[in-house]
Amino acid sequence: MSAPALQCSGLRVRLGEREVLHDIDLALPAGRWTAMAGPNGAGKTTLLKALAQLLPAHGRIDILGRPAARWPVRERARAIAWLGQGDAGAEDLLARDVVMLGRLPHQDWLGGASPADHAAVEAAMQETQCWEWRTRALGSLSGGERQRVLLARALAVQAPILLMDEPLSHLDPPHQADWLAIVRRHVARGGTAVSVLHEIGLALQADDIVLLQAGRIAHHGAAADPATHRALEAVFAHRLQVHAVAGRWVALPVEEVQ
Repeated sequence: MSAPALQCSGLRVRLGEREVLHDIDLALPAGRWTAMAGPNGAGKTTLLKALAQLLPAHGRIDILGRPAARWPVRERARAIAWLGQGDAGAEDLLARDVVMLGRLPHQDWLGGASPADHAAVEAAMQETQCWEWRTRALGSLSGGERQRVLLARALAVQAPILLMDEPLSHLDPPHQADWLAIVRRHVARGGTAVSVLHEIGLALQADDIVLLQAGRIAHHGAAADPATHRALEAVFAHRLQVHAVAGRWVALPVEEVQ
């Protein structure tokens, strides 16, 4: 495997009175797409946010081989792009201006957008197929259109590490397939992608899968490995089964016997 893009050891996160993550040791390789999956409440989003430095955590986190605490904020913002679940935005901002927010880590504090910034915004919006409504307000867009704009904002950062929490929200199947192609292109360019997914069939298309259960790592392995499939079935209490269909792995639900 490649050297880790993100690594943590002894990672613990407490939300309120409850410890959500318990002594997590994890290394996510660079140049690969890792999907995080597991039952509701397993700690997937919490782990992703902790790795992105969006939550206070105990333990060590390294980003591209350097302790997270040693990264200046702006430099870290150029290294990690974030797409959160239900990310809010200014409803009256134009879609193009929302995507331009992804370029802030590249701009001087008092400087405006450069030609490179404008080019990055257009490229990201073209890639997510939302350029045609660039002059529409974010609040006027449908859920799926909005999600594509927010994905474009993350892509516009042009960061080597792309972290996405439930990125397929509101996307129909064709645009889910487009998202899959975008992630694969990012990895093909040498980038790293980490995504929390409830869509297990798409998680199985990743390079690697991290399975969480009750705030702990239940399994970390290649998505195509039969051991990963058995672990996946186990964390979901054998309420799904992994099958090969038309050259791809799919997860089918198992009806509970009364």
